[in-house]
Amino acid sequence: MDDVTVCVGTAGMSVWFSDDKGETWTRPYSESGLYLESRVWSLADHPDRPGEVLAGTDLGLYRTKLAEKTWTHLPSPMDDKQIWALAIAPWDPDLILAGTQPAGIFRSTDGGRTWAAAEGTFAEACIFVHKPRVTQILFDPEVRGRVWCGIEIDGIHRSDDGGATWTKVAGEGLVSEDIHGIAVTIEGGRRLWAATNKGFHVSTDEGATFSFRQLDAPSQYTRSVLTRADGEGVMFLTSGNGPPGDNGRLLRSTDRAETWQDAGLPGPLNSTPWCVASHKADPNLLFCASNLGQLFRSTDGGSSWTKLARELGEVRTILWAPR
Repeated sequence: MDDVTVCVGTAGMSVWFSDDKGETWTRPYSESGLYLESRVWSLADHPDRPGEVLAGTDLGLYRTKLAEKTWTHLPSPMDDKQIWALAIAPWDPDLILAGTQPAGIFRSTDGGRTWAAAEGTFAEACIFVHKPRVTQILFDPEVRGRVWCGIEIDGIHRSDDGGATWTKVAGEGLVSEDIHGIAVTIEGGRRLWAATNKGFHVSTDEGATFSFRQLDAPSQYTRSVLTRADGEGVMFLTSGNGPPGDNGRLLRSTDRAETWQDAGLPGPLNSTPWCVASHKADPNLLFCASNLGQLFRSTDGGSSWTKLARELGEVRTILWAPR
């Protein structure tokens, strides 16, 4: 499809937009409503609200209209926190969850007008990033009301009431509780996947126990794991030699993570591949970004990739959506 906008959140250069699938880019100035040197950690959209994107920043929560490239601040208890994760319930665009640093989860049931802190116990200190942070929130694709979140560093937590209350899963077998990315797959049996700083893991018992999955790579550092939006078993895993690292691979699996192949990002890479964007509106259109701003596009579902000309500094998140 052609009427799409790619959004890239950066650590210090706000959000960049492309309306031509990454060929050219614009970054609105501060008069757009969002400070042009803000740090943007997370982006989210919902199919029932086409043309709208939420951004979690170091200045609070913002909403944009893609056709206008203007931002509106949504006042919340998170205005003095960094919003590292956003997720919108698939069945209700008004149910929004936000994860912060320091680690906490906030919940809105009215589209972001009002917020309440979720109930849960989260770690308060981290040797690496000082204050733990919620790196991902994921609504379960099968069990309505079940939500997962990963915390750096505090393992995986689960909610069974739409994000109102949270409990840490046992996570026995995790080599590290430094959770970077999570995914849930259904076909072939329910599995919970976890990408960490020390390797990739899988659980077949809702997070009670995990098994380590060795990658064919000198470094086991993994950052994000994503199932392609069509749900046909294709998955992507970003792997490299650390943050930001100076090398790495985007891995692709066509058998639900049983085996992985190098997806073939055109190199050389300047850092660890960091994030991948997929959308149900066109599962064949994918974007990938390295930690230090290299951008790649696939139009065939991830079988082949093209490097885009523009590089955007330090990237934290990427999303594309119909406008």
